[in-house]
Amino acid sequence: MKKYNLSARQLLLIVLSSAFISVVITACLGDLTRENAQDVSKDKVLAETNTETPIAGVSDPSKVSDEQNNIEVYRAVAPGVVSIKTSARFETFFGEEFEQESGSGSGSVIDKEGHILTNYHVIEGASKLTVSFGGDKVYPAKVVGGDPDTDLAVIKIDAPRSELTVVEFGDSDKLVVGQKVLAIGNPFGLDRTLTTGVISALQRPIRARNGRPIDAAIQTDASINPGNSGGPLLDKYGRMIGINSQILTPAGGSVGVGFAIPVNIAKRVVPQLIQFGEVRRPKLGAAVRSVEELVARGYRLPVENGLVILQVLPGGSADMAGLRGVTADGYLGDIILSIDGQAMNNLDDLYRFLDKKQIGDTVQVEIYRNGRKISIPMKLTTIPIRQNRRF
Repeated sequence: MKKYNLSARQLLLIVLSSAFISVVITACLGDLTRENAQDVSKDKVLAETNTETPIAGVSDPSKVSDEQNNIEVYRAVAPGVVSIKTSARFETFFGEEFEQESGSGSGSVIDKEGHILTNYHVIEGASKLTVSFGGDKVYPAKVVGGDPDTDLAVIKIDAPRSELTVVEFGDSDKLVVGQKVLAIGNPFGLDRTLTTGVISALQRPIRARNGRPIDAAIQTDASINPGNSGGPLLDKYGRMIGINSQILTPAGGSVGVGFAIPVNIAKRVVPQLIQFGEVRRPKLGAAVRSVEELVARGYRLPVENGLVILQVLPGGSADMAGLRGVTADGYLGDIILSIDGQAMNNLDDLYRFLDKKQIGDTVQVEIYRNGRKISIPMKLTTIPIRQNRRF
């Protein structure tokens, strides 16, 4: 076992220098068998209809004017788009608690049971939710589940089925740059506002608020502003192909660069949110940092790329596979070079790989240990991390 220039003090600094380690440890907990997640696998999606035929109330786009198509899509879909108001609890200087409106956003009714799809950041930290269909149609809502990694959440209202217009899902894998899109939402609190545009680009990498990458985002020039978050991005047939989530802006308003989470991500996430209240993903079960980052900090390491295992969590995937972390006396632990042949150069590589796997999958991990490369099988597990929901 080779010893490198990592003193106990340096190791302690690596582990404690930022909140990174605690975040990764929490995110990487693992020890749940495949059977616990079989009911709702990542491949299970919501029922689809033919995505190239218009929804009820929308004519064949090729047989009407663009203006008429806009009118019909809005009339058919807008009743299923809601305004979400959130409140949060605050405390005065004297310790007195009070509740105050804290934000707003949009959402889409996705079934007749009253489930509504929105962004996680719209409902994050809220103590109270209300959903409005415009006018006097206001309902209290509760959080069913949320996934900060994809910035998606499902809330629920108890409303008569006759009052619920379902926004149908399309297929975001079939999108092309240049095709027409429509956005319906509540920018700056203005109910059910329609904007139109085109798909400006595909496969845009964006990040959730927790720093996790969200791959393949849809870029559009349809005007999206604060309050549009969580609302649907629609195709000309009236189907949701994205969930409006972010804008790139120097001043806080729309400059024609908006991003939507592809609806096919929601198809994988929503069933788990409804059943479990969270998304159960496989986790590594170890705290890691990239070789590149540590080398930049001045540490001398034996390889140029990879993920250095700093700490292995008992009972996690890495622990059960026999992977090792660094030791207090300065001995280097394992360095993950690749998993199933895919290079692991940074945390994003790891997140993207695990997001495509299921609990119970076995993968081959190539590591650097004691001066040589070896391959070790590892069964992926996870522990669901329950969110703190107060309503």
